[in-house]
Amino acid sequence: MSDPDDLIAEIEALEDKLAQARASITRRFIGQERVVDLTLAALLCGGHALLIGLPGLGKTRLVETLSTVMGLDGNRIQFTPDLMPADILGSEVLDTAPDGSRSFRFVPGPIFCQLLMADEINRASPRTQSALLQAMQERVVTVAGEDRPLGAPFHVLATQNPIEQEGTYPLPEAQLDRFLVQIDVPYPDRRTERDILLATTGVAEEEAVQVFTAAELIAAQTLLRRMPVGESVVDMILDLVRAFRPDEPGVSERVAETVAWGPGPRAAQALMLTVRARALLQGRLAPSAEDVIDMARPVLSHRMALNFAARARGDSLAELIENTAAALTRNEAAA
Repeated sequence: MSDPDDLIAEIEALEDKLAQARASITRRFIGQERVVDLTLAALLCGGHALLIGLPGLGKTRLVETLSTVMGLDGNRIQFTPDLMPADILGSEVLDTAPDGSRSFRFVPGPIFCQLLMADEINRASPRTQSALLQAMQERVVTVAGEDRPLGAPFHVLATQNPIEQEGTYPLPEAQLDRFLVQIDVPYPDRRTERDILLATTGVAEEEAVQVFTAAELIAAQTLLRRMPVGESVVDMILDLVRAFRPDEPGVSERVAETVAWGPGPRAAQALMLTVRARALLQGRLAPSAEDVIDMARPVLSHRMALNFAARARGDSLAELIENTAAALTRNEAAA
């Protein structure tokens, strides 16, 4: 077969495997298909995800299930105000040998894994939060002057509680930008909640089944980057990202009046990857304009901010993103 035929065959095989993974995950994380797809998309893109939702909505259960299904070595850190960087990264301890000699030995922290759950990440101090910056960007940590590589692949799935802000420290913009997507975990609808109730209060519960290995996930991440993206989709990504920069020439009046700062180049990179992942999860060989619109909110919402006047008026960032993306689509269709 020719190279394009090989690529199509590989993508179709991956689509089948992803369907199995999704089915295994949704047996334990019931009725939240969009949350599952966005989280899987983050893993397929080799990125990190920030899950925002109230307690009890299954965020921890989702991460634990993903760890099993994707064949990843997972650890969980409960972030608290007294957590120190060494509690995450590890530290050197002084060992004494039987002959009396002494030497330092590095004891790895929980960050040395492949899937790290950072539970309630905004409860830790900025000093502790900063311990993740190098790890999330470079996949290594520097302790005692030595670079120590993390697991391959390495992903951070962090959670936040959107209502309880007492004793929390907002994540700095530099760290927010390192999350590929922000995923809102909503309340389940009545039918879904009924299914959850029946599935989790009996004698036995559904077990997750491993579908991927770490090596297969890395191969899937490489394959995703080989997927073709049409010029019209690339142009739409650039148009969308630049449409939210208040100083950009030709930006809409509403964006200029409401946005304090807009998304940078990482947003365009994130969209370029996530639209491929969405197409893959839906059984398509290449992304479309619909994928760009669908991924706009999870990719952009944590990479921009409203100004003081807009916040005082009660403007919604999510609504602004959706309306601007829809207007962009209409303009391109008219053109």
